[in-house]
Amino acid sequence: MTKKNNILTLLALITTNCYAQDNHISLSKDLRADNYSMQPIHMQSRWAKDVNPANALKEYPRPQMVRKSWQNLNGLWEYVITDSKNSIPTNYEGTILVPYPIESALSGVQKSLTPDQRLWYKRNIQNPILAKGERLLLHFGAVDWQATLFVNKKEVGQHSGGYQNFSFDITDYLQPGNNELLVKVYDPTDQGPNPHGKQVLNPANIYYTPSSGIWQTVWIEKVPTTHIINIKTTPDIDKGLLNINVNTANEANDLKIEVTAKASGKIVSIKKLLLSSVQQAYKEAASEIFSMTIPNAHLWSPDDPFLYDLSIKLVRGTKTVDQVESYFGMRKINIQKDEKGIDRIFLNNKYTYNLGTLDQGFWPEGLYTAPTDEALAFDIKAIKSMGFNTIRKHIKIEPERWYYHADKMGMLVWQDFVNPPHSLPEGSRQIFEKEMQETMDQLHNHPSIVTWVLFNERWGAYDQKRLTEWVENYDSSRIVNGHTGELLYVNNELRDPSDSPWISSNMTDVHAYPNPMNAPAQPGKARALGEFGGVGVPVPSHEWNDLQGWGYIQVTPAELKGKYEMMTKHLKQLEAEGLSASIYTQPFDVEGEENGLLTYDRAIIKIPINEIRDINKALVNQTKAFALDPQFVIAENIDINDNDSKYEAFLNQYEKGKRDSAFLRRLTLISLRKKDQPRATQFGNDYINILKEPYSKENLTFIRQITRTSKDKGFELFRTQSEKVNTILGENQAEGEVKQIINTEEISPYISGDNAHPDWDAIQQRVINKYGSLGEEFILGKRMLYYWIVTKDWNNFAKYYVLYFEKALKHSEYHINNASWTLFEHADNPKVLEFAANVMKYNIETFDQSPEAYDTYANLLYKLKKSNEAIQWEEKALYLKRDSPDEKEFVDALEKMKKGIPTWPENKN
Repeated sequence: MTKKNNILTLLALITTNCYAQDNHISLSKDLRADNYSMQPIHMQSRWAKDVNPANALKEYPRPQMVRKSWQNLNGLWEYVITDSKNSIPTNYEGTILVPYPIESALSGVQKSLTPDQRLWYKRNIQNPILAKGERLLLHFGAVDWQATLFVNKKEVGQHSGGYQNFSFDITDYLQPGNNELLVKVYDPTDQGPNPHGKQVLNPANIYYTPSSGIWQTVWIEKVPTTHIINIKTTPDIDKGLLNINVNTANEANDLKIEVTAKASGKIVSIKKLLLSSVQQAYKEAASEIFSMTIPNAHLWSPDDPFLYDLSIKLVRGTKTVDQVESYFGMRKINIQKDEKGIDRIFLNNKYTYNLGTLDQGFWPEGLYTAPTDEALAFDIKAIKSMGFNTIRKHIKIEPERWYYHADKMGMLVWQDFVNPPHSLPEGSRQIFEKEMQETMDQLHNHPSIVTWVLFNERWGAYDQKRLTEWVENYDSSRIVNGHTGELLYVNNELRDPSDSPWISSNMTDVHAYPNPMNAPAQPGKARALGEFGGVGVPVPSHEWNDLQGWGYIQVTPAELKGKYEMMTKHLKQLEAEGLSASIYTQPFDVEGEENGLLTYDRAIIKIPINEIRDINKALVNQTKAFALDPQFVIAENIDINDNDSKYEAFLNQYEKGKRDSAFLRRLTLISLRKKDQPRATQFGNDYINILKEPYSKENLTFIRQITRTSKDKGFELFRTQSEKVNTILGENQAEGEVKQIINTEEISPYISGDNAHPDWDAIQQRVINKYGSLGEEFILGKRMLYYWIVTKDWNNFAKYYVLYFEKALKHSEYHINNASWTLFEHADNPKVLEFAANVMKYNIETFDQSPEAYDTYANLLYKLKKSNEAIQWEEKALYLKRDSPDEKEFVDALEKMKKGIPTWPENKN
């Protein structure tokens, strides 16, 4: 295009303040910009430094429905974390920068939120001047997961859904002058029934840090009483039509609707009709209200991402009552047969190979939230610059502006739904289906989205046939990948075969790590490789966790290009056999995953841009729309020689006095990988000595991971400062690290091996002499475990069961129920059995309300001849175990108790 579309120009002009004259607010000292600073973080992208309270994601957040009368509420809010009680707090902990998640460094807080806590946000706004008939809407881009809004301490409403936008009409809650906005957030992350994607409270490998609370833009907007709520546009290129739904609030029969489509500023089509007929048609057939002709349609594609402007007005007489600006793309996506009769993906009636990459949408400093709009757009532009035409947006819904950038740049998007929890707890199915439909409604108008991905690798999957068919019927303008990775191959071995893969789907789709393979051919379905690759390449000084870098395989930087080129040649062969799409894992490293083509901070590209573009040309014709922007800096090229082979050179630098923290950190890690423990201890101790804040979570996490011996400084820190460490890392974390080293140095060498005859009394005395009560508790547990698992010496097992749980009941390292069941089977001493029954009673009251725990407690009571009480507990266990495969074991035990028959194996007494 030679001209910018009007909507694109308008979006460039609209920023944060469209009726500021009504909303000048005197900010308290706490909410001023000079009170904010990003939390320290060892890795950040180039855009993080540009973030401040005055410019936090200031762009208009809803490009598909633009109004001029709005105000951005991003910036500093007050916050407090409370328990789960519903009372409105009176005091606040500090300020948080909205819309960055509370766990992120950019929020200025960087604290975790647990399921039993609530996060509260507060800020004031001035009541804007509203003309007669005007309303004030408060919009949220997304809040994870459940948000309750109060205005002037009166509850306005509640919304559940961590990825969907929502709004409240707050007009009737406003008062003259200042008005208090209060938002309460509940986010159970992976502990509730809510879709949570890859967020988990304890992230590792393919799961990441949570993003709780407000994580997309908050804004207010003036609208007339009768106004446009939303629009839905669906192109039909075969008929040259744009089908349009318009949903309005407070219909009035004297209003007309006027819709104007423009191409590069020139009107190409106008549609006018009475609003009442629109409303009637909407009630009868929500899938189509009216159509407008788009003559000689200029089609949208990655090769030519042409967008039309769309203006929608509500008109009374000659006066415009409400108006929104939007845009649309004319494109078609479906499955057709090519000239050889192979079912393939067709874009605009032309076969188009979908060469994609798996984009997670995480940022080191912002987690779910990109630091700036430029950063948000960067990811798409970088991926297209590398020669890809497709992004699979993986188990995350992005802000509307991400899809706007994809529309504008020309990127095909496979949009994953955010899966329900794997275990499908009560209520999770209904929540998933509600959020799935809301996601489809929210993103429907974006031409870039060509595929809905229902389930990923069976995560939380259920009713696949029904849901796949529902998605296809609800949105026939896109293709549906009902289950990507229904068959998952790792190193050519199939995990968990499926009986009916891809049922009702438009695709057959396999995942294969690391090397590509084809999905089976099925009539009417395109064949797709939904994930492959996962090739790990760590980049020193650009790692989230430099101890736990992960990939399906690891290669050196020098080997990566050859590996990727070989995979692409293989893809070309598979394409000739019928493959229509492939998704490489992944464009960017994400936290512990180091299998990106760029590092997590987007600072280093692991295959030079021109080289990876040349490789990808085998599958995508790189037209002018793929041309490199000379002003666009993607990243520095990786130094293929910067690896552990530099160890000797680094040792020389150390001997000459180099002692900066980054150098010592890296030197410590290389020493560990080289299994040079004495030097690792020396360098690690030097590193800890120069830390200004050793008790930050980041530093303690690293110290824990390099602490391997009792000579390491971290060992003494965890042993002597356990309470302080546990406050930051979690309960019993410090003691756990100390015990692991005690075991390695003082116990394992003396009890290992086939011919070992440990002198346990000598070991115990030595450990107690060195480590006092902590060592005593630990050695008692190890003795219990040894007699239990290794020698099956049941008398000594019972003795040390009692001695251990007398000291460690409240923080046992061993599974209480398992140990107590073994004791029940093998002990006869009434005092020991009574002690075990009390242990189980505490366990049930404090930790474990499982049917298995109830069963163990019941059997202990029964063996103690407390039959009536035992039967009551066994009945409780059976009630919890009903309809499960091993229910019969509980039924048998209950019957024996009622008949007075022993429930324990006689041959084991």
